[in-house]
Amino acid sequence: METEAGAGAKVPLCFLLIFMLLLLSRATADHEGPNTRSTLLFSSLQASSYYFDVYTLPIAGSGMVNARDELKITDGHSVNFNGHFPSASSLTALLSSLRDQTLAATPAQPPLHLVYVTERNGSSSIYLDALYSDGSDYSRRRSMLSVLNRVQVPLVGIQQSNGLIGMKDRPSLAGDYLVYVSTHENPGVLRRSWAAVYSTHLRTGSTRRLTPYGQADFSPAVSPSGTWSAVASYGEKEWNGEIHDLQTDIYMFRTEDGSERAKVIEHGGWPCWADEWTLYFHRQSDDGWWSVYKASLPKGGRVSVGSVVTQRVTPPGLHAFTPAASTANSSFIAVATRRPGSEFRHIELFDIVSKKFKEVTRPISPTTNHYNPFISPDSTQVGYHRCRARENGGKGDHLLLESLHSPLPGVDIFRIDGYFASFSPDGDRITYAMWPYNTGLYVVNRDGSGLRKLLGGQFNAKLAFGTVWDPIRKGVLYTSTGIAFGSESEKVDVISIDVDDEESDFRKLTMGGENNAFPAPSPDGKWIVFRSGRSGHKNLYIMDASNGEKGGLYRLTEGPWSDTMPNWSPDGDWIVFSSNRESPGTRSFDLYVIHPNGTGLRKLFGSGGPANHAWFSPDSQSVVFASDHAGLSAEPISYPHNFLPSGEIFSIRLDGTGIMRLTHNSNEDGTPSWSGIQLRPVDVKHPIDADCSFDDCQWLSSEALNHGGARCA
Repeated sequence: METEAGAGAKVPLCFLLIFMLLLLSRATADHEGPNTRSTLLFSSLQASSYYFDVYTLPIAGSGMVNARDELKITDGHSVNFNGHFPSASSLTALLSSLRDQTLAATPAQPPLHLVYVTERNGSSSIYLDALYSDGSDYSRRRSMLSVLNRVQVPLVGIQQSNGLIGMKDRPSLAGDYLVYVSTHENPGVLRRSWAAVYSTHLRTGSTRRLTPYGQADFSPAVSPSGTWSAVASYGEKEWNGEIHDLQTDIYMFRTEDGSERAKVIEHGGWPCWADEWTLYFHRQSDDGWWSVYKASLPKGGRVSVGSVVTQRVTPPGLHAFTPAASTANSSFIAVATRRPGSEFRHIELFDIVSKKFKEVTRPISPTTNHYNPFISPDSTQVGYHRCRARENGGKGDHLLLESLHSPLPGVDIFRIDGYFASFSPDGDRITYAMWPYNTGLYVVNRDGSGLRKLLGGQFNAKLAFGTVWDPIRKGVLYTSTGIAFGSESEKVDVISIDVDDEESDFRKLTMGGENNAFPAPSPDGKWIVFRSGRSGHKNLYIMDASNGEKGGLYRLTEGPWSDTMPNWSPDGDWIVFSSNRESPGTRSFDLYVIHPNGTGLRKLFGSGGPANHAWFSPDSQSVVFASDHAGLSAEPISYPHNFLPSGEIFSIRLDGTGIMRLTHNSNEDGTPSWSGIQLRPVDVKHPIDADCSFDDCQWLSSEALNHGGARCA
């Protein structure tokens, strides 16, 4: 006898009895009491390798720079990027606003000042650093320079955002105002970027939004006089999922209050000012090469697209982007380049008159990516950021767990250096997969000690994903091994591993290999829900946890679509999963919940894009998941490679209300897990070292393919 369930699923009557037993066993589940804390883990694609610092090199006449010329400006703590050398006028106003006697002092040798973005202390902030030397000229070689003191002042953090967390980006000073991007305000529209431009009055701390509500702005630049700001704007367009060329337009407005906003350039990004009437920007040209363009603004009358004259500056044959103009010397600009045959981007100077390039970073660091140049007001220095692990033999500090500010009361959030992380039931150990996936599956103590490899190289372990611990049996966990993102017939199986076995003994729980993946145990440890392609479509099944499908197998969902990534609620009532049943064959995955007996199917969340890797809160009342619901937070070309830079972590209540954004960055965030285990909100060091082994944007081909552009799937 069978009963009808949601989505056409057929559920045996005996399975209803199983569901009743699960309800009886819910008292043994690990609940989160009203006064307890919990811990949420998530991953960021290669973010643990992004140990950036801001550097500078002298702009010498015709001489060649070398490694001794390079000066590291920032302090080597956390991720520091997108620097800005303040002008003399803005610096005077800034120091007056700060009323800092140390900064305002007049030493024999003026300090080097830098405004930049930093991600220290678990959130994104904007800092000012002043470096005081022994009197040596900062344009001289580093070997002759001794930095005796550093004064560091936080300029903008969450306090200027009414306590809301947000990513900060591309700061510029205009008098005693700081202009920058922040993502702390929710536009209230699905798949709409949260990026907007703000100005903060540094004397009072008051903050004003300059971007109109409902629009998204990136990469602001302030004109030399401070009167105007230019931005790369996505406007009110609905984001279509594009993560390569956003097709932004450039707008201008008054820096003071955002008024007189006008579009001046169609299809352009990363604007920078050479003077009050000249802008440089980048775009992907019709021949496929990213190039820098010059825009000449009219000196009288209203500025509009029709009144602005644009011309291509850098030639085809290489990619040139993220330009920086010199306000003191109009004969050159600085750009980041990707040349044919190279996997790395470098900083180069381009002579506007002779049309010749001069290499800056390649001679001293040929196999390191360098990002987003900026030029000192006197045009003697060019700044940029790069990975700092090249120092000390190519290695640097590494974190297993990085503590982040949490918008959820009672929940501590950590970025983990791994994927599909899961706490053991007693909270002593964490298991996770490493990037790249074929590196293997690992287990480590919660304090970062005792790292041990469980899988890799054997049992077709080309990939380990969807890993979770058994809630009852000590030391037992479940994972999937095989090829990721494969078809329904791909050879992927669910296995169990005894972590306490010295040989990491494992057993196959599925037999057919028809893309069986993403196991999730019931709270009593008796059953496993997983996805399988055995019918020709990826649907959900439930099997015996100890003996696998040989001990009992029941189909939970059925249909010509993909149901995947299930997670069982700690109280046993619900299973949450991702499905593209409303648009089969696409990446548009929504979240659904269903009772383990196949009844009660309903949609929990959908935004027209992917919503994946859902995981229940310890009290079963909320779900955490990864989604591109918030669009992009920055121009993708200005950051290292990410498959899905729009991926962020969100939470939502089980009744579909209270959606909340938990992360703000330009990394691909994903594979969250939520446990009743409590951890102190402090960083935990990793027993391995960083090596800067991340890629530049993989979609940015080193050649414009068939003159069709730098595009790849």
